[in-house]
Amino acid sequence: MSAIQASRGTRDILPGEVGYWQRVESIAREILGRAAYQEIRTPIFEQTDLFERGVGEATDVVSKEMYTFQDRGDRSLTLRPENTAGVVRAFVEHHLHAQGGVQRLWYLGAMFRYERPQAGRQRQFHQLGVEVLGSSDPRADAEVVVIAAELLQAIGLKDLRLEFNSIGDQRDRQHYREALITYLMPYKADLDSDSQDRLTRNPLRILDSKDQKTQAILQEAPSLLDYLSPESQQRFERVQQLLIDSGISYNINSRLVRGLDYYTHTVFEIQSDDLGAQATVCAGGRYDGLVTDLGGPETPAVGWAIGLERLILLLQQLQPPIAPTLDFYIVSRGDRAEAQALKLAQLFRNTGFSVELDLSGSAFGKQFKRADRSGAVACLILGDAEAEDETVQLKWLASGEQQAIAQADLPKMTDELRQQIDRWRC
Repeated sequence: MSAIQASRGTRDILPGEVGYWQRVESIAREILGRAAYQEIRTPIFEQTDLFERGVGEATDVVSKEMYTFQDRGDRSLTLRPENTAGVVRAFVEHHLHAQGGVQRLWYLGAMFRYERPQAGRQRQFHQLGVEVLGSSDPRADAEVVVIAAELLQAIGLKDLRLEFNSIGDQRDRQHYREALITYLMPYKADLDSDSQDRLTRNPLRILDSKDQKTQAILQEAPSLLDYLSPESQQRFERVQQLLIDSGISYNINSRLVRGLDYYTHTVFEIQSDDLGAQATVCAGGRYDGLVTDLGGPETPAVGWAIGLERLILLLQQLQPPIAPTLDFYIVSRGDRAEAQALKLAQLFRNTGFSVELDLSGSAFGKQFKRADRSGAVACLILGDAEAEDETVQLKWLASGEQQAIAQADLPKMTDELRQQIDRWRC
């Protein structure tokens, strides 16, 4: 019988890789906590209507990529393809707006999209994101960009670039949409098939086409920035100045659009050339109309999401694997000694030490080899003699120094042992 494998587009995160994920999560919690962002956890599946209304039926995400199913009550449900819509749904449903002020929220979890798997892109993938709801101030736009940059730098990424644009408000985009369709219609037959389909449904997405022939046609296309109202242009310039004042360099990319319908004004991507064609690590922008679209009061908002699979790929190129830290490795042999070893492992763990207990029951020689490979600072050894005397042999693995200690004395030696472990680690 053949072994069952993980489904296409999913992957296991094995112990040797988990350290990278834990590092990212730890740094994110610290930085976002210092900035007064609060964690929110939303369901993995939502009513399909949430994404059709929030993300947009004309988007590729909704029309091609969602995992949608009927439950036993004949309700249409969808595994979340992104989490901004879910966070806004929770914001509205639980009346978080009634608390007043600005709500700064962050999330981390699995998302699902049916697309061709490739490096850094899976059908089940993970995102870390922030949402700031309740402020139309351009400082909110700048804040989320600054925090994203701080987070990525703290994790250890370098040589990143910020691509930045404004897509204006709904009226600006409608005027530009008409101009873009007028320009592209004579070239319709020369566009790639996806762009032909988008021409009347979602023409701004054509700007994001990866097809070389389509991009050549777009070289002389009108610029979205030329269709910004004076108010939108003033806002765009204000966000730029705030970024400059914060020491954030950027490149204005008039072709930059986002793939979801809810965006307004500021849109941005943080990219790395180390990822090849899929260069984006972090992406986001402002979405002032989404709360209203989902049944809530008029609430301006801005946020971003980081794709963790792509981020981890970068980290693996830049940083060595994170080895687990282990204080003690316990080897034992004989029924009585093994029972005492289990008790000692519990004692040391309860006092804050990390301990691995060898459960193999093999000869001492094999257990000692595993102790050496474990990365532990010290080894606790119990055999028949130690079990009889109720002692333990403490061996410092780096030097081979060894001493006998009464088991009853170990609780009183906690501070001394911790200091010695710290010295050996240094």
